Amino acid sequence: MKKRKTRTYKVVPEAVDCPSGTLARDLGLPWHHAGTPRILAGRCEWLALPELGIRCLKAKLDTGAKTSCLHAAEIDIDEAAGRVRFVTADHFGLPVTCEAAMVKRSRVRSSTGRARRRVFIETEACLAGGFRRRILLSLADRAVMKCPMLLGREALAGFFLVDPQGAHLLGGIRTLTERDEP
Repeated sequence: MKKRKTRTYKVVPEAVDCPSGTLARDLGLPWHHAGTPRILAGRCEWLALPELGIRCLKAKLDTGAKTSCLHAAEIDIDEAAGRVRFVTADHFGLPVTCEAAMVKRSRVRSSTGRARRRVFIETEACLAGGFRRRILLSLADRAVMKCPMLLGREALAGFFLVDPQGAHLLGGIRTLTERDEP
């Protein structure tokens, strides 16, 4: 049997002086193949959820979590209309009342190993620098967590490499309000 030659690749971070949305377009993202260029993101990044009225939020990027999750309290489900209302808070601690279409209900196993049934919604996430993507979010009480939002690997796949030592590599809070037109 012929022995296969194994290859080892090295990723070298390179500072780029442009917003993440521009870089994604320049790289031709989305990419669906292994080994193609990706945007380097830190363990925590700033994002906005404009469809929900959330202008600024700190999200933890977690490649170990399959789905993304948003802190939600006072969850009220209207089965007949297929909608859900809930209260969350932005980065500044201000309460934000949100309403969205319920996409599905599914069991999610938390990091503690406990499985619970959660409501899922779909919304657009705008990361610092202008990168935008529609993502699926489950709603759960994350009040005791440092970050009110968890961005899982389904939302990250094909676009990002995560540097666990870095934080806010895509840009600061101010870059959330900058509009990066196509």
